[in-house]
Amino acid sequence: MKSTFIGKEKNDVSFKLEFTAEDFDAAVIKAYQANKGRYSVDGFRRGKAPRKLIEAHYGEDVFFEPAINDLFADAYPAALEELKLDPVDRPRADFGEEQIEKGKGFDVTVTVTVAPEVELKDYKGVEIKKLDGSVSDEAVEQELKSVQNRNARLVLVERPAQEGDTVLLDYTGYMDGEPFEGGAAERQPLALGSGSFIPGFEEQLVGAVSGEERDVKLSFPEDYYAEELAGREAVFKCKVHEIKEKQVDEINDDFAKEVSEFDTLDEYKADIRAKLEKTAAEKVEREMRNAVIEKVYEANEIDIPEVMVEDQISEMLNEFGQQLQYQGLDLEKYLEYTQKDMKEFRETMREDAYKRVKTRLLVKAVADAENLEVNDEEMEAEYAKVAEAYGMEPEKVKTMMGAEGAAYIAEDVRNRKAVDFLYEAAVIK
Repeated sequence: MKSTFIGKEKNDVSFKLEFTAEDFDAAVIKAYQANKGRYSVDGFRRGKAPRKLIEAHYGEDVFFEPAINDLFADAYPAALEELKLDPVDRPRADFGEEQIEKGKGFDVTVTVTVAPEVELKDYKGVEIKKLDGSVSDEAVEQELKSVQNRNARLVLVERPAQEGDTVLLDYTGYMDGEPFEGGAAERQPLALGSGSFIPGFEEQLVGAVSGEERDVKLSFPEDYYAEELAGREAVFKCKVHEIKEKQVDEINDDFAKEVSEFDTLDEYKADIRAKLEKTAAEKVEREMRNAVIEKVYEANEIDIPEVMVEDQISEMLNEFGQQLQYQGLDLEKYLEYTQKDMKEFRETMREDAYKRVKTRLLVKAVADAENLEVNDEEMEAEYAKVAEAYGMEPEKVKTMMGAEGAAYIAEDVRNRKAVDFLYEAAVIK
């Protein structure tokens, strides 16, 4: 087999694969050995008939297609490696008008879309602003309040319900005098003011007392997810069983001992500040890194093949579908709720998909331009992280992931090193 470069137009590359008569004959013999069991010839058990008799009975070209497929399966990746091509789509093969015959060689013209060439510029010394990662006293106090609320207790009270209280109630919803499906519950806790029920429901329970029965009248929102209820008026007949108020502990040394490993409030505050500062520093660095990438993104233009964007949209769609499944939903139902068809929904993802593809190409171009490589030590560290996450031995992780998984990890590490390089080379003002 011989491969010859023909030409390139935009991101489409054409090359020729040339197969000799010897190549083809050997492939036909191999195809016969692999497929002879599929054919029956009188006087022979299935799979035992000589090749010539099968060809005489089913046609001389009976094994041509699997033979050509075998040749192409070996020759195509070899040609990609030889011609140093990075395909992003399936190849298109053209056998021309010449008839393929036994004892003759043949040529195949292959056209494939490849990743675009990136003429990288203005990626070193990118100027960005230094962001403030300091933590205020108010932020520390706010975190303390948050801990205080998380450790609050609900205490039964004998007084009218107020906003912030939690009531325990039964309710049944009616429309046109008839109860509707999904509109009833018993001994349902509801935090007044939480906004977890239909707008207008919680407000009408303020002032209720234990044992009281009260009608709540409201209209479902026009955009309510259940179309049969959207925009319609309803009456909920409610009975309040209990009213509980939230009680919190005073923030002092005893509180610090109760919620932390520290003996004093000052020690606990210092620990909160240290953790908030660490989180803030990480957030600031993440935002500054993103700012560097954004500057490089804006400075460079790339002619991106449409197939790369479409593939990215499909990947994002798959990720979104998995997220919906975790929430007990599916994509079909989601599209129903949002009143979009699949084509429209894919279009909503196009801009983000384009940006992801372009960013990935730019990061790879930086890694190429700076000759960044991933060494064995870095690979071992990544395997160790995966092993720890899944409670496995690193060697078992290596075996399980195989060559394909190793290539994915290496690419991910290399891209991270490229982003590190961009950030370290940036000018922070």
